Amino acid sequence: MTERPYVVLSCATSIDGYLDDASEQRLLLSNAADLDRIDAVRAGCDAILVGAGTVRRDDPRLLVRSARRRAARADRGLPASPTRVTLTATGDLDPAGRFFTVGETDRIVYCAAAVVEKTRDRLGALAEVVDAGEPVDPARLLADLAARGVRRLMVEGGANVHRQFLTAGLADELHLVVAPFFVGDCRAPRFVGDGRFPWHPGRRARVAEVRQIGDVVLVRYALSDRCAEG
Repeated sequence: MTERPYVVLSCATSIDGYLDDASEQRLLLSNAADLDRIDAVRAGCDAILVGAGTVRRDDPRLLVRSARRRAARADRGLPASPTRVTLTATGDLDPAGRFFTVGETDRIVYCAAAVVEKTRDRLGALAEVVDAGEPVDPARLLADLAARGVRRLMVEGGANVHRQFLTAGLADELHLVVAPFFVGDCRAPRFVGDGRFPWHPGRRARVAEVRQIGDVVLVRYALSDRCAEG
């Protein structure tokens, strides 16, 4: 599939590969400088995608934080923040969540065919609800986004969504930030989990960039020929 947005996956983990700990409080893996980098990446995208689990657990806003970057987008004739996108197998999302209520951005919910009507009844006044197949097909989702003019998509998780895009070979680059500590708890969520990935010992991903950002390290992996160096 060639007609799809450029897809950037963004993720932060502990040294031992955990996305969070097992407590109810969200674990902070990044730092202020890296969060500013992420904000810059967001500002350069047309849409930001997170899974329904992330919407339920983290109640994210997915907005560009920097006033300067919002103004720069406006100068280019763009909304202050990219379109917000989620995908769901069940449609069980809270319409009062910040994904749906905060910020003046377009919102799209891609859902399994079996729950389209249920999801439209629940969320149709707040977001566009789109049939993404049964089960939800990331390639179909990307084709629909491309038809809407989305050229660059940032995927911010969670683990299952990253796994879906990676195993399907639908990612162009991965931004992996490693925090300088261990979680060491098998009850906590880990990055991606099991799957058949296109990158393996016989086909290694290319490292496009390694950068220290304060006390964390960013490794940018090139996952397609569309990813440039630097």
